[in-house]
Amino acid sequence: MPCYTVNQHSIQILLSWIQANQIAIPEIQRPFVWSSSQVRDLIDSLYRGYPVGYLIAWQSPDVRLKTGETSSGKQILIDGQQRVTALMAAFLGMKVIDSHYKKIRIRIAFDPIEEKFEVANPAIEKDVRWIPDLSTVLSGEAKVFDLANQYIAKNESVDQAEVFERIQKLRNVLNNQIGFISLDSQLEIEEVTEIFVRINAKGKVLSQADFVMSKIAANEAYGGHNLRKLIDYFCHLAVLPEDFDTIQSTDSDFSASQLFQKISWLKGERDDLYDPSYTDVLRVAFVSKFGRGRLRDLVALLSGRDFEKRTYEDEIAERSFQKLQESVLDVVSQTHFKRFLMILRSAGVIDPDLIGSVNVVNYAYVVYLLLRDAGLPAAQIESYVRRAYVLNVLAERFSGNPEGTFDFDIRRINDRGFPEYFQYLEEAELGSSFWEVALPQKFNTPVASSPFFRIFLAAQAHSNDKGFLSKGITVRDMIQLHGDRHHIYPKNYLKKKGYRQSQYNQIANYALTQSEINIQIGDRVPKTYFDMLREQCSEGEVKFGAITDLAELKENLTMNCIPDYLLEPETVPGYEKFLKDRRHLMAQKIKRYYQSL
Repeated sequence: MPCYTVNQHSIQILLSWIQANQIAIPEIQRPFVWSSSQVRDLIDSLYRGYPVGYLIAWQSPDVRLKTGETSSGKQILIDGQQRVTALMAAFLGMKVIDSHYKKIRIRIAFDPIEEKFEVANPAIEKDVRWIPDLSTVLSGEAKVFDLANQYIAKNESVDQAEVFERIQKLRNVLNNQIGFISLDSQLEIEEVTEIFVRINAKGKVLSQADFVMSKIAANEAYGGHNLRKLIDYFCHLAVLPEDFDTIQSTDSDFSASQLFQKISWLKGERDDLYDPSYTDVLRVAFVSKFGRGRLRDLVALLSGRDFEKRTYEDEIAERSFQKLQESVLDVVSQTHFKRFLMILRSAGVIDPDLIGSVNVVNYAYVVYLLLRDAGLPAAQIESYVRRAYVLNVLAERFSGNPEGTFDFDIRRINDRGFPEYFQYLEEAELGSSFWEVALPQKFNTPVASSPFFRIFLAAQAHSNDKGFLSKGITVRDMIQLHGDRHHIYPKNYLKKKGYRQSQYNQIANYALTQSEINIQIGDRVPKTYFDMLREQCSEGEVKFGAITDLAELKENLTMNCIPDYLLEPETVPGYEKFLKDRRHLMAQKIKRYYQSL
């Protein structure tokens, strides 16, 4: 049986269906990402009869109402939204929303003599050769005869028949056919995604979260369109709080609602440690409240799917929308969000650069919400959240199939409870062999963005360690101010010894250092500058930093996991032994850090 149908429809018919809400455009209230010149080029292509691709819609399933009757589901446009929005803006004069949620008009001008299109500007508006806004031609309110006569009155030397013909040709663009692919309602998200990719190989690849957001926005009966706005505005304001006033004035109806009030705290928020996308908000909300991890299940529930009967029930859809709204409100709550960030920072995760996988943060937030709902004491919640974050980084549990990991874990948490399941994870992932063998080996890499190096820096921030050879400046300070990464065995020294880039840039050779100290050390070999450091602590001339006490210097080396045998000239080892020893010290520091959480 075919899983989709393909038809040709005129632009006028498609626009009328959209205006009648027979086809939902989820993106219509979101920022329009096309430039004005792209809109112009689309109109030009249509005028010249060039193909402009297919539109793809996903048919919502029919649902059984409480009365026993069946309600037909509407179609949701999942590809072609920008093209359709461009047509509505240019043809119907509809305002679109820019990247800052301001409503703007995109006006495309038409020159009938040269058959040219251009984005309207003040110069074009003053030039009588141009029709400054083609929506006056395409809206259908004026007759072609009248439009032609008005133009001819301003341009007396033009060929009247030619003007009439070209304005009629422009009006006829509304009759152009566009391919319309309708995907069957019974298709699973994976199948929809696969069909979408095959049909639209050069376009944007939609994620499962995109389909969820489309499903949410298309439902007005249970407030889906407002829930979509809540999620969109939250994610936008988390990054650009300065747009709060614009959104408030542009969308006055929604800004007067209780939903908008729930995120009004973002107007003065400047914390950028965790700025979740709508995918992240949906993931955290769904896993924490529904006890499932796969977003395809959320699409099914929002459609009213009864997984046992394999039918679609209106009551299930209504209940699912209500439950999702409650969960999203938990996620965007100022109290929950800021409390969670405070816990994350208390683990030393103080800067976005220390976060490699946002799904690890999402997981930690799920843990926070789950345990809060379960009523655990605050101290236990904080400890579990910190350890969940660090364990998932160290075990690289989200490097493969994050959705599968969420689904696997939440189902076992449902069965066993979080404390018991987390104890199992710790025993399985962080046994003695991990700390002694696996983790030191993880530091055998030149990749400075390594999640293990990030955790090492978080451990240093958590311990309030000083930077390498710093007397008063902490690693925490240098993370936030982007201090230098110093090569303990200087790079040029190692290059002269024949070491390759992947060898001298080993992360076990890095330490965060003040810029001036890094410059002062320069290319000196370790034996030389550590001799100078030892002399500096014996009332010698201060060369590097401000540490002049040998015990304080050794303490500084210890907190930076640097073997203090470097201070003894006769015991300075080769580079490979130093790396091996430091990797072990770094792993042990992380172990102590984890156990302290």
